[in-house]
Amino acid sequence: MSNALVRAGHGLTLAEKRIVMLAVSKLDSRAPAPAPTSIVPRTKITAAEYAETFSVDARTAYEALQDAAKHLYNRSITFFEPAYTRAGKPLKPIRNDMRWVGRCKYHENEGWVELSWWPDLLPSLMGLKKQFTTYKLQQANALRSAYSWRLLELLLHYRDSGLAEYTIEDFCASMDATEKQKANFNNIKRRIIEPAVKELVEKDGWLIQWTPIKAGRKVSRLRFEFRKNPQPDLFPPS
Repeated sequence: MSNALVRAGHGLTLAEKRIVMLAVSKLDSRAPAPAPTSIVPRTKITAAEYAETFSVDARTAYEALQDAAKHLYNRSITFFEPAYTRAGKPLKPIRNDMRWVGRCKYHENEGWVELSWWPDLLPSLMGLKKQFTTYKLQQANALRSAYSWRLLELLLHYRDSGLAEYTIEDFCASMDATEKQKANFNNIKRRIIEPAVKELVEKDGWLIQWTPIKAGRKVSRLRFEFRKNPQPDLFPPS
């Protein structure tokens, strides 16, 4: 995915995230993105694929596809662009909302869903030659929290340095934090950061140390230092 898409708010539940990322993994990220007047690519996901990829039973997979068919069309990606200054004062970032898909087809008796990608999104998924983040879908298949998955993507954006730093505003936007969570940093810490870090350590073998950075009394930035655990636990929690 393009780095801009990695940092954007994805607005997806865990099941929807799984379906969308499984579909993304089927696209050729090196192939040129289709021209605006071209036919929009479609990607088909079956319940059997979903069940095998994410180690769930067939019923769970069917229910996930059904739910996606109902809600994916209305899910938005939220990008924030830097704005120009006015009279020497910085303006608030420009908010852009975009759909993931333009159409979602589901055949209940056959157990598959077909996604028709939103045209404006395709340059963030195809024809990528620079400014992109890549990872193996297998790294996320054991995760049971959308927050953990999003944190994994945010960290892998800085994989080479092992040091990721985000403003609290950017982090909350990427994590789709609620207004209640954003109002109190302790909520972000307890509901988002700590559970996500714990799951990535236990299920994907990361060593992660995170630090809140304050400006005055308020937390203004978050710093994550991370690396793969060279000696994973031979007896991880079940």
